[in-house]
Amino acid sequence: MSDSPAAIDTGTGDLIATLQDGVLTLTLNRPQARNAMSRAMNEALQQQLAQAELDPAVRCIVLTGAGNAFCAGGDVKGMAAAGDGTVGAMTIDQAIHRQRLNQRGTAGKLFKMPKPTLAALPGPAAGAGLSLALACDLRVMASTAILTTAFARVGFSGDYGGTYFLTQLVGAAKARELYFLSERVAADEALRLGLVNWVCEPDALAGKAREIALRLANGPTVAYRYMKENLNRAMHGEVEECMDLEATHHIHCGQTEDHREAARAFVEKREPVFKGR
Repeated sequence: MSDSPAAIDTGTGDLIATLQDGVLTLTLNRPQARNAMSRAMNEALQQQLAQAELDPAVRCIVLTGAGNAFCAGGDVKGMAAAGDGTVGAMTIDQAIHRQRLNQRGTAGKLFKMPKPTLAALPGPAAGAGLSLALACDLRVMASTAILTTAFARVGFSGDYGGTYFLTQLVGAAKARELYFLSERVAADEALRLGLVNWVCEPDALAGKAREIALRLANGPTVAYRYMKENLNRAMHGEVEECMDLEATHHIHCGQTEDHREAARAFVEKREPVFKGR
Protein backbone atom coordinates (compact mmCIF):
# COMPACT_ATOMS: atom_id res chain seq x y z
CA MET A 1 0.00 0.00 0.00
CA SER A 2 1.13 3.58 -0.67
CA ASP A 3 2.47 5.74 2.14
CA SER A 4 0.33 8.85 1.68
CA PRO A 5 -2.71 9.94 -0.34
CA ALA A 6 -2.24 11.88 -3.56
CA ALA A 7 -4.12 15.19 -3.61
CA ILE A 8 -6.31 15.96 -6.62
CA ASP A 9 -7.09 19.53 -7.70
CA THR A 10 -10.88 19.94 -7.65
CA GLY A 11 -10.84 23.62 -8.57
CA THR A 12 -12.42 24.65 -5.28
CA GLY A 13 -11.71 24.51 -1.58
CA ASP A 14 -15.29 23.34 -1.04
CA LEU A 15 -14.35 19.80 -2.10
CA ILE A 16 -11.15 17.94 -1.20
CA ALA A 17 -10.18 14.88 -3.24
CA THR A 18 -7.41 12.36 -2.52
CA LEU A 19 -6.50 9.03 -4.07
CA GLN A 20 -4.70 6.29 -2.14
CA ASP A 21 -4.54 2.53 -2.73
CA GLY A 22 -7.41 2.63 -5.22
CA VAL A 23 -9.68 4.58 -2.85
CA LEU A 24 -10.86 8.02 -3.96
CA THR A 25 -11.90 10.03 -0.91
CA LEU A 26 -14.12 13.03 -1.59
CA THR A 27 -14.51 15.36 1.40
CA LEU A 28 -17.24 17.98 1.45
CA ASN A 29 -15.36 20.93 2.90
CA ARG A 30 -17.46 23.77 4.27
CA PRO A 31 -17.24 22.90 7.97
CA GLN A 32 -18.31 26.40 9.02
CA ALA A 33 -21.67 25.67 7.33
CA ARG A 34 -21.85 21.98 8.26
CA ASN A 35 -20.72 21.25 4.71
CA ALA A 36 -23.89 22.64 3.17
CA MET A 37 -23.80 22.44 -0.60
CA SER A 38 -22.44 25.33 -2.63
CA ARG A 39 -22.52 25.63 -6.40
CA ALA A 40 -18.74 25.19 -6.50
CA MET A 41 -18.94 22.06 -4.33
CA ASN A 42 -21.72 20.59 -6.43
CA GLU A 43 -19.96 21.22 -9.73
CA ALA A 44 -16.67 19.82 -8.43
CA LEU A 45 -18.39 16.74 -7.01
CA GLN A 46 -20.03 16.05 -10.37
CA GLN A 47 -16.69 16.41 -12.15
CA GLN A 48 -14.80 14.16 -9.75
CA LEU A 49 -17.45 11.43 -9.87
CA ALA A 50 -17.58 11.50 -13.66
CA GLN A 51 -13.80 11.14 -13.85
CA ALA A 52 -13.70 8.45 -11.17
CA GLU A 53 -16.21 6.32 -13.05
CA LEU A 54 -13.82 6.03 -15.99
CA ASP A 55 -10.50 5.99 -14.12
CA PRO A 56 -9.18 2.42 -13.62
CA ALA A 57 -6.99 3.66 -10.76
CA VAL A 58 -10.17 4.37 -8.77
CA ARG A 59 -11.66 1.15 -7.41
CA CYS A 60 -13.79 2.54 -4.58
CA ILE A 61 -15.20 5.98 -3.70
CA VAL A 62 -15.60 7.29 -0.14
CA LEU A 63 -17.76 10.37 0.41
CA THR A 64 -17.37 12.16 3.74
CA GLY A 65 -17.54 15.58 5.36
CA ALA A 66 -14.98 17.82 7.04
CA GLY A 67 -15.22 18.65 10.72
CA ASN A 68 -18.18 17.43 12.76
CA ALA A 69 -20.78 17.07 10.01
CA PHE A 70 -21.40 15.07 6.87
CA CYS A 71 -23.61 17.48 4.95
CA ALA A 72 -26.46 19.80 5.97
CA GLY A 73 -27.91 19.70 2.45
CA GLY A 74 -28.76 22.93 0.68
CA ASP A 75 -27.47 26.24 2.00
CA VAL A 76 -30.70 27.47 3.61
CA LYS A 77 -29.07 30.68 4.87
CA GLY A 78 -28.01 31.50 1.33
CA MET A 79 -31.51 30.76 0.08
CA ALA A 80 -33.02 33.06 2.70
CA ALA A 81 -30.65 35.86 1.73
CA ALA A 82 -31.54 35.43 -1.93
CA GLY A 83 -35.25 35.29 -1.15
CA ASP A 84 -35.70 32.26 -3.39
CA GLY A 85 -34.40 28.79 -2.70
CA THR A 86 -34.67 27.37 -6.20
CA VAL A 87 -34.82 29.80 -9.10
CA GLY A 88 -32.95 33.06 -8.57
CA ALA A 89 -32.34 34.82 -11.86
CA MET A 90 -33.26 31.78 -13.96
CA THR A 91 -36.64 30.85 -15.37
CA ILE A 92 -38.41 27.98 -13.61
CA ASP A 93 -37.70 25.67 -16.56
CA GLN A 94 -33.99 26.54 -16.49
CA ALA A 95 -33.85 25.94 -12.74
CA ILE A 96 -35.57 22.58 -13.09
CA HIS A 97 -33.18 21.49 -15.83
CA ARG A 98 -30.11 22.52 -13.83
CA GLN A 99 -31.44 20.76 -10.74
CA ARG A 100 -32.00 17.57 -12.73
CA LEU A 101 -28.44 17.66 -14.06
CA ASN A 102 -27.04 18.36 -10.57
CA GLN A 103 -28.94 15.45 -9.06
CA ARG A 104 -28.00 12.98 -11.79
CA GLY A 105 -24.33 13.99 -11.65
CA THR A 106 -24.07 13.55 -7.87
CA ALA A 107 -26.58 11.26 -6.12
CA GLY A 108 -27.47 9.54 -9.39
CA LYS A 109 -23.82 8.92 -10.21
CA LEU A 110 -23.03 7.54 -6.74
CA PHE A 111 -25.95 5.13 -7.06
CA LYS A 112 -25.39 3.97 -10.64
CA MET A 113 -21.63 4.09 -11.22
CA PRO A 114 -20.15 0.57 -11.57
CA LYS A 115 -17.86 0.95 -8.55
CA PRO A 116 -18.57 0.57 -4.83
CA THR A 117 -19.41 3.81 -3.02
CA LEU A 118 -19.23 4.34 0.74
CA ALA A 119 -20.50 7.26 2.80
CA ALA A 120 -18.65 7.98 6.06
CA LEU A 121 -20.73 10.17 8.35
CA PRO A 122 -18.83 11.98 11.14
CA GLY A 123 -21.89 14.05 12.02
CA PRO A 124 -25.33 15.16 10.82
CA ALA A 125 -26.60 14.26 7.36
CA ALA A 126 -29.68 16.33 6.58
CA GLY A 127 -31.85 17.07 3.58
CA ALA A 128 -29.93 16.61 0.34
CA GLY A 129 -26.93 15.59 2.46
CA LEU A 130 -28.92 12.60 3.68
CA SER A 131 -29.90 11.87 0.08
CA LEU A 132 -26.22 11.79 -0.95
CA ALA A 133 -25.43 9.37 1.87
CA LEU A 134 -28.36 7.11 0.96
CA ALA A 135 -27.27 7.13 -2.69
CA CYS A 136 -24.06 5.35 -1.73
CA ASP A 137 -23.91 1.56 -1.64
CA LEU A 138 -22.83 1.41 2.01
CA ARG A 139 -22.79 3.76 5.01
CA VAL A 140 -20.71 3.93 8.19
CA MET A 141 -21.80 6.40 10.86
CA ALA A 142 -20.31 7.92 14.00
CA SER A 143 -22.32 7.09 17.11
CA THR A 144 -22.84 10.82 17.74
CA ALA A 145 -24.19 11.59 14.25
CA ILE A 146 -27.85 11.98 13.34
CA LEU A 147 -29.90 11.67 10.16
CA THR A 148 -32.91 13.77 9.20
CA THR A 149 -34.82 14.47 6.00
CA ALA A 150 -35.30 18.09 7.24
CA PHE A 151 -37.24 19.15 4.13
CA ALA A 152 -40.59 19.72 5.84
CA ARG A 153 -38.92 22.11 8.28
CA VAL A 154 -37.90 24.42 5.44
CA GLY A 155 -40.94 23.97 3.21
CA PHE A 156 -39.34 21.72 0.60
CA SER A 157 -40.60 18.42 -0.78
CA GLY A 158 -37.17 16.76 -1.10
CA ASP A 159 -34.50 16.23 -3.73
CA TYR A 160 -31.37 14.32 -4.78
CA GLY A 161 -33.23 11.00 -4.86
CA GLY A 162 -33.90 10.80 -1.14
CA THR A 163 -37.54 9.78 -1.53
CA TYR A 164 -36.50 6.87 -3.77
CA PHE A 165 -33.54 5.70 -1.68
CA LEU A 166 -35.33 6.01 1.66
CA THR A 167 -38.42 4.15 0.44
CA GLN A 168 -36.24 1.32 -0.87
CA LEU A 169 -34.33 1.05 2.41
CA VAL A 170 -37.11 1.33 5.02
CA GLY A 171 -40.39 0.89 3.15
CA ALA A 172 -43.12 3.32 2.14
CA ALA A 173 -44.77 3.94 5.51
CA LYS A 174 -41.55 4.67 7.43
CA ALA A 175 -40.22 6.83 4.60
CA ARG A 176 -43.40 8.93 4.73
CA GLU A 177 -43.05 9.29 8.49
CA LEU A 178 -39.45 10.44 8.18
CA TYR A 179 -40.30 12.91 5.40
CA PHE A 180 -43.52 14.32 6.85
CA LEU A 181 -42.29 14.73 10.44
CA SER A 182 -38.56 15.33 9.81
CA GLU A 183 -37.59 13.62 13.06
CA ARG A 184 -33.92 13.21 13.95
CA VAL A 185 -32.76 9.60 13.69
CA ALA A 186 -29.95 8.69 16.09
CA ALA A 187 -27.19 6.27 15.11
CA ASP A 188 -28.57 3.24 16.96
CA GLU A 189 -32.00 3.72 15.36
CA ALA A 190 -30.42 4.27 11.93
CA LEU A 191 -28.61 0.96 12.32
CA ARG A 192 -31.80 -0.81 13.42
CA LEU A 193 -33.73 0.56 10.45
CA GLY A 194 -31.00 -0.45 8.00
CA LEU A 195 -30.20 3.14 7.04
CA VAL A 196 -26.53 2.53 7.86
CA ASN A 197 -24.40 -0.61 7.82
CA TRP A 198 -22.02 0.18 10.69
CA VAL A 199 -21.88 2.50 13.69
CA CYS A 200 -18.63 3.26 15.51
CA GLU A 201 -17.19 5.75 17.94
CA PRO A 202 -16.31 9.12 16.34
CA ASP A 203 -12.55 8.67 16.71
CA ALA A 204 -12.76 5.26 15.02
CA LEU A 205 -14.78 6.42 12.00
CA ALA A 206 -11.90 7.24 9.65
CA GLY A 207 -10.17 3.94 10.38
CA LYS A 208 -13.36 1.93 9.93
CA ALA A 209 -14.16 3.69 6.65
CA ARG A 210 -10.64 3.02 5.35
CA GLU A 211 -10.83 -0.64 6.39
CA ILE A 212 -14.07 -1.14 4.45
CA ALA A 213 -12.89 0.90 1.47
CA LEU A 214 -9.64 -1.07 1.17
CA ARG A 215 -11.57 -4.35 1.21
CA LEU A 216 -13.71 -3.03 -1.63
CA ALA A 217 -10.75 -1.58 -3.56
CA ASN A 218 -8.92 -4.91 -3.33
CA GLY A 219 -11.98 -6.91 -4.37
CA PRO A 220 -13.05 -8.27 -7.78
CA THR A 221 -13.98 -5.05 -9.57
CA VAL A 222 -15.54 -6.74 -12.61
CA ALA A 223 -17.79 -8.81 -10.38
CA TYR A 224 -18.64 -5.75 -8.28
CA ARG A 225 -19.69 -3.86 -11.41
CA TYR A 226 -22.08 -6.63 -12.37
CA MET A 227 -23.28 -7.14 -8.78
CA LYS A 228 -24.19 -3.48 -8.54
CA GLU A 229 -26.13 -3.54 -11.78
CA ASN A 230 -27.93 -6.71 -10.70
CA LEU A 231 -28.83 -5.23 -7.32
CA ASN A 232 -29.99 -1.92 -8.80
CA ARG A 233 -32.15 -3.69 -11.38
CA ALA A 234 -33.59 -5.92 -8.65
CA MET A 235 -35.03 -2.83 -6.94
CA HIS A 236 -37.54 -2.21 -9.70
CA GLY A 237 -37.33 -4.99 -12.28
CA GLU A 238 -39.33 -8.16 -12.84
CA VAL A 239 -37.91 -11.31 -11.29
CA GLU A 240 -37.30 -12.98 -14.67
CA GLU A 241 -35.50 -9.87 -15.95
CA CYS A 242 -33.32 -9.87 -12.85
CA MET A 243 -32.49 -13.57 -13.16
CA ASP A 244 -31.68 -13.24 -16.87
CA LEU A 245 -29.30 -10.38 -16.10
CA GLU A 246 -27.71 -12.41 -13.30
CA ALA A 247 -27.10 -15.28 -15.71
CA THR A 248 -25.42 -13.03 -18.25
CA HIS A 249 -23.21 -11.37 -15.67
CA HIS A 250 -22.37 -14.64 -13.93
CA ILE A 251 -21.07 -16.19 -17.13
CA HIS A 252 -19.08 -13.06 -17.97
CA CYS A 253 -17.48 -13.11 -14.51
CA GLY A 254 -16.48 -16.72 -15.06
CA GLN A 255 -14.26 -15.58 -17.93
CA THR A 256 -12.27 -13.07 -15.87
CA GLU A 257 -8.73 -13.42 -14.56
CA ASP A 258 -10.08 -12.50 -11.13
CA HIS A 259 -12.34 -15.54 -11.08
CA ARG A 260 -9.56 -17.88 -12.17
CA GLU A 261 -7.24 -16.40 -9.53
CA ALA A 262 -9.93 -16.80 -6.85
CA ALA A 263 -10.51 -20.43 -7.83
CA ARG A 264 -6.77 -21.16 -7.62
CA ALA A 265 -6.55 -19.38 -4.27
CA PHE A 266 -9.45 -21.45 -2.94
CA VAL A 267 -7.69 -24.68 -3.87
CA GLU A 268 -4.38 -23.40 -2.48
CA LYS A 269 -6.07 -22.17 0.73
CA ARG A 270 -4.86 -18.57 0.43
CA GLU A 271 -6.41 -15.15 -0.09
CA PRO A 272 -6.93 -14.18 -3.76
CA VAL A 273 -5.20 -11.16 -5.28
CA PHE A 274 -7.68 -9.39 -7.53
CA LYS A 275 -6.53 -7.23 -10.44
CA GLY A 276 -9.84 -6.06 -11.86
CA ARG A 277 -9.50 -8.06 -15.07
